[in-house]
Amino acid sequence: MPACAAILALYALIFVLHLIVPGRWVAGYVCDSQGQPLRYRLNGPRVMAIVVGLYAFGGLLGLYPWDYLYIHAAESALTACAIGLAFTAAIVLTAPPRGPLLADLYLGRRDNPRLLAGHVDAKMCLYLVGAVVLELNLLACLAHHCILYPGDPSPGMFLHVALFSFFLCEYLHFERVHLYTYDFFAERVGFKLGWGCLCFYAFFYAVGAWSLAAAPNPHTPVSTLLASAALFLAGWVLARGANLQKFWFKTAPERPAFGLIPPETIEHDGQRLLVNGFWGLSRHINYLGEILMATGLALALGYPAALGPWLYPLYYVALLFPRQYHDDLRCAAKYGPLWTMYTRRVRWRIIPGIY
Repeated sequence: MPACAAILALYALIFVLHLIVPGRWVAGYVCDSQGQPLRYRLNGPRVMAIVVGLYAFGGLLGLYPWDYLYIHAAESALTACAIGLAFTAAIVLTAPPRGPLLADLYLGRRDNPRLLAGHVDAKMCLYLVGAVVLELNLLACLAHHCILYPGDPSPGMFLHVALFSFFLCEYLHFERVHLYTYDFFAERVGFKLGWGCLCFYAFFYAVGAWSLAAAPNPHTPVSTLLASAALFLAGWVLARGANLQKFWFKTAPERPAFGLIPPETIEHDGQRLLVNGFWGLSRHINYLGEILMATGLALALGYPAALGPWLYPLYYVALLFPRQYHDDLRCAAKYGPLWTMYTRRVRWRIIPGIY
């Protein structure tokens, strides 16, 4: 099967599975035009497990090489790019204008598009497709490396893929928590989110593994591998801890986070902001966590002088620092004097003590 047809079939399979695999319905943070919280159907972990299981089953039967997506990386990425562009055109051009055409194409016109009478949420589906295809790309890179070096594979490559796979699986496990994050309540759906999930997220995030899949084992010291994993896990604690604390504060405002941290807030005109725990360290401590995770993943591969692994953490820096600026502007407009009080209480934007 040509690679373009295989990618089209893969994306269609994930969409169909998301549509038919049983899932739980939950209320999100975003409300509809009547002020009622939107409801979401969540089945990401099950879809991921089924697709990875089918990938492994097909590999065992010899239906395709284990490293198929690595061998056909260019054709696969170009096909994903075309899918993303087609999705962008369909989701944007069929909605009323909200600004200049180029801005609408990039940012989108619809806030929370839904399909099949709300059975499928576009944002949730986009992130699911991106996560599943990224996982398959990582596994294909690892398979190619093992095929080339069966007697001396790199432990760093295994560690990189294991940590990244953990990140993707726990992201899907905490799907409900992400309904309370920036992408779901502030972003519209256009090229940035649509093409970003269907192409960029699914393929670029694997750039570290892809760039070094054909490289030999660098024999990285165990201490360096452990330090890389520790850096990744420290970032995960910051990112996941902050998002969980915010989720609990939004859904059960008086609940102690993790059963240990009673919420401390500041208030003005009936509005409240959390100022302790993770959110007392900096205003966007979760962004620091994301960058630390990406840095740990880059270091785990054992080639610190190679450019490829660093493209992923550099992308996060380029994405999250401008997002912090725009998010602060949005919060200042939303909370007014309360936001001023908050910035005096929590001085640091992202990196405590530095920025």
